[in-house]
Amino acid sequence: MKKTILTELENSRKAKRAIAQLSIEKKAKILNAIAAEILVNSEQIIEENKKDLERMDPSDSKYDRLKLTEARIQDLAASVQAVAKLDDPTGKLLSSKTLDNGLLVEKRSVALGVVGVIYESRPNVTIDVAVLCIQSGNVCLLRGGSDAWYSNSYLVGLIQNVLKAFGQDPNIVQLLPTDRELVAELLTAVKYVDIIIPRGSQGLIDFVRENAKVPVIETGAGVCHTYVDQTADLELAAKIVANAKISRPSVCNALDCVLLDEGIVDGFVKNLVPLFEDAQVKVLADEKSYASLKENGYTELGRAEADDFGREFLDLICSMKVVSGLEEALDHISNYSSKHSECIVSSDSENILNFMNAVDAAAVYSNASTRFTDGGEFGLGAEIGISTQKLHARGPFALEKLVTEKWFVTGEGQIR
Repeated sequence: MKKTILTELENSRKAKRAIAQLSIEKKAKILNAIAAEILVNSEQIIEENKKDLERMDPSDSKYDRLKLTEARIQDLAASVQAVAKLDDPTGKLLSSKTLDNGLLVEKRSVALGVVGVIYESRPNVTIDVAVLCIQSGNVCLLRGGSDAWYSNSYLVGLIQNVLKAFGQDPNIVQLLPTDRELVAELLTAVKYVDIIIPRGSQGLIDFVRENAKVPVIETGAGVCHTYVDQTADLELAAKIVANAKISRPSVCNALDCVLLDEGIVDGFVKNLVPLFEDAQVKVLADEKSYASLKENGYTELGRAEADDFGREFLDLICSMKVVSGLEEALDHISNYSSKHSECIVSSDSENILNFMNAVDAAAVYSNASTRFTDGGEFGLGAEIGISTQKLHARGPFALEKLVTEKWFVTGEGQIR
């Protein structure tokens, strides 16, 4: 018999009516109970996560994304508690007017409905998406990767147990099988699913965009640049670049390419080398930056090929290129950016303004690490991902964007 997710799809549609009846107070209690269960069961979560980790090569760039530690689990619980304190984004009166014929026309925010999320490796996404959907009155269908199956299964089971304890439909949050042939059924389930959100590699995002009939909101891969201009404080610039690359290289807001103004190459490199040496960052450098790095004794060094620019490394690797000034830096970013997060390090206010206005990205920075592009860091609570497109949502895709609009028209017998 051919496998199908029809039962899960039908259950999600029924659950949509159930979650719509929950008050914000009840949803907050459910979320706080989920946070408590995460903490109480942290040891078991780690045990289930180990089953997934044992099946992955530790050298795989996705290994760090997959791994759950005690500290990360505590952060997850804190994130859930933070979402529980946020306002309900639904039911807000967006506009109201009475027409000449007496009709009262109001526009209100409402939940999207059934949200399908396809993602890779990261079990924290399971929690983030589930609690954001609950708080915003949405049902979620989670299709995680097979490499995180044990972690995701346990976490979704925990959430469903909390929902049942509160007398709610456990199908508000469902984990779908990882069989690849079932992805097409999800992507084309226009009768049941209101939106699809892919979160993962560019390959995954491209596949979903090209094959989905359900509307798609992309949370894109990050190819993030930092441009160090000729007026930059070079010690500060080196610290920003090092943080953006080293602090957590496997995530989408990590730095991938350093662009250096030709006037500050040697000065910058001298400040950067000690920081990169400690973490053993491999630098794929163009001719000018290669010469400077080599002269300063840097050994984790390779020559950049054309396809090393515009590449998301997700590892302790970055590319480096020397440019003649701001315009060339802007041209390079325009050609290679994934429109996620881009940074300039500069002391020139005019250059900063020109850079931030000209760069087409979800988040632009001056004199700060791109690692801050995150829903929690921006004060939005958890996030589903970083949207790099321009329709509906851009940047951290958090609670406030898990809604759409609905018109409420109240009459007294008017006919047209």
